[in-house]
Amino acid sequence: MNLKEEIIALSKEIGISKIGFTTADDFAYLEKSLRASIEEGRSSGFEHKNIEERIRPRLSLKSARTIISIAVAYPRHLPQQPQKTAFKRGKISPSSWGLDYHYILQDKMERLARGIEQLTQGLEYKAMVDTGALVDTAVAQRAGIGFIGKSGLVISKEFGSYMFLGELITNLDIQPDQPVDYGCGDCNRCVDACPTSCLLGDTTMNAQRCLSFQTQDKGMMDVEFRKKIKTVIYGCDICQICCPYNKGISSPPLVDIDPDLAHPELLPFLDLSNGQFKEKFGLIAGSWRGKNILQRNAIIALANSNDRSAIPKLLEIIDKKQNPVHMATAIWALGQLVKRPNQEMIDFIEGISSDNPDVLTEKEAFLKVAKNLQV
Repeated sequence: MNLKEEIIALSKEIGISKIGFTTADDFAYLEKSLRASIEEGRSSGFEHKNIEERIRPRLSLKSARTIISIAVAYPRHLPQQPQKTAFKRGKISPSSWGLDYHYILQDKMERLARGIEQLTQGLEYKAMVDTGALVDTAVAQRAGIGFIGKSGLVISKEFGSYMFLGELITNLDIQPDQPVDYGCGDCNRCVDACPTSCLLGDTTMNAQRCLSFQTQDKGMMDVEFRKKIKTVIYGCDICQICCPYNKGISSPPLVDIDPDLAHPELLPFLDLSNGQFKEKFGLIAGSWRGKNILQRNAIIALANSNDRSAIPKLLEIIDKKQNPVHMATAIWALGQLVKRPNQEMIDFIEGISSDNPDVLTEKEAFLKVAKNLQV
């Protein structure tokens, strides 16, 4: 076998689902769209900040000649359902089931690099996942992993879009692969299904309108998006669920998945301390944003699931005044669950004292609806 064939064989031993090779040439064609995304306020803000580094691999590794792109498929269905309890449950995106995929990909890429070092002399490399400089989807498409769909995700015939992507920028000289010869065609299912119209239909999106972004963004969630997240407290998979390439595909789990963490009980989730959250959820990808943002989402999910048993907890959150975002979100959730508040509840909300603008906005909105109902 030549070096490329040996690396492909090695990748299979490591558990890499698909591997591709491309040159370390610049991705100059991306510059216009990357700059437009920032200028038009469509970027999430989570991306690597330096555009030059995003499109020029040799700024990350001076000796770069070949980029090895890897894909690791992950399941879209839970291997088993969570236990039935008295509490309603929220949902966490499949990309955040089990151990954080950053750890999984970094481990596989390091093992791949160590294996390559046994095959050839003088390897220089830089490993990246989605927190790195390069645009993973652009690398994967050029390396033949799959095509970039209208969802903005890389899609392959073998694994659909449920793939984690990473790359090794290397100094190796390896014959590049060609992009795949299939794509979305006239299909617009993901564009039509997106509840916030964040997909622009040309593989780009307004990331700030994506529900996945909304579940990760700080501060108050805009009213427009609250009902649309339903009971999902991290991520969004609507564009993947409706994609024809994902029909009938569900890869096996990469690691053990605890279904009770994938679909956490919402009310108990609100009582987690920082330490308890870290101990229970600290190793999943969704934990990176911390407990407070996910608890904000859980409050919204309780309202969306019409869980009236949450009302005492919401009143407690409002009364304690510990977290203004939680407090304001709880006022909104209370208004969703209590369609005709009695005078005692109106007096309670009316008596809230706060100088936080979000709390005051939600208080005013609650009282306006409540008093209109009394007329």
